[in-house]
Amino acid sequence: MTRRRAVTVGVDLAASARRTAVCRVVWGDEGVLTAEFVVPEDDEDLLALVRAADKTGLDCPLGWPSSFVATVLAHHQGVRLPPSARFEGRADGRPGLDALRFRLTDDLTWKATSMRPPLSVSTDLLGVVALRAARLLDALDATGTPVPRDGSGPVAEVYPAAALRLWGIRLTGSYKNARPEARAVREHILGMVEAGLGPAALPEQVRATCADSHDHLDALVCALVARAVLVGDTRWPQTSHERAAARQEGWIHLPGGDLTALQARRR
Repeated sequence: MTRRRAVTVGVDLAASARRTAVCRVVWGDEGVLTAEFVVPEDDEDLLALVRAADKTGLDCPLGWPSSFVATVLAHHQGVRLPPSARFEGRADGRPGLDALRFRLTDDLTWKATSMRPPLSVSTDLLGVVALRAARLLDALDATGTPVPRDGSGPVAEVYPAAALRLWGIRLTGSYKNARPEARAVREHILGMVEAGLGPAALPEQVRATCADSHDHLDALVCALVARAVLVGDTRWPQTSHERAAARQEGWIHLPGGDLTALQARRR
């Protein structure tokens, strides 16, 4: 009996379908993988890819900060606003992030990676992309595919830059522009990813596309993190507070520190 191969999809979501990059990876035995970039014709085409995959990694918040939602609702209703709040301070003594602008998972990701905070879904342009994500997830739910925001369903929220950091891929500069220096950083990332995956080298066309486009590189990384979720190599909500927040706000799945874990069999 042939064991079914696992399929992961990575989506670097944008506000428009034209700028959305999608990567599909088929995981075979003995470290063999097949990666390709797919161009969905429309949102329904994208949703079909999600339904057919074992796990999709989506680079977009799946919810908004609970404090932000409560504040906007109170303002809309004309009642007193709830008090402002911050998350627990960092171990180095600096205060936690503003709970109006950031979700609990954003705060935990910031602390786990020592990076600058993620973009705010409530006060940055990222919110426009999140609105599209909410529509897509609602369409899935309406057709019998519910999407829990903690990643336990078909879709997990991922953060490519944080994943690269946790895999030990240190960047010498930004990889998200068209300058030659950024292309060199993308090529460095690809080399480190291939080294970490062992015998599972990326197809040349995939490699060339990622070197040309940071959106497609992010989509590839999203598909890899989706694989990490499948094999149990990401951090899940651990406390009742984290689980409650993840159900409403979403949860960024941060992978472990070893890319070779992606070659493990699905748990």
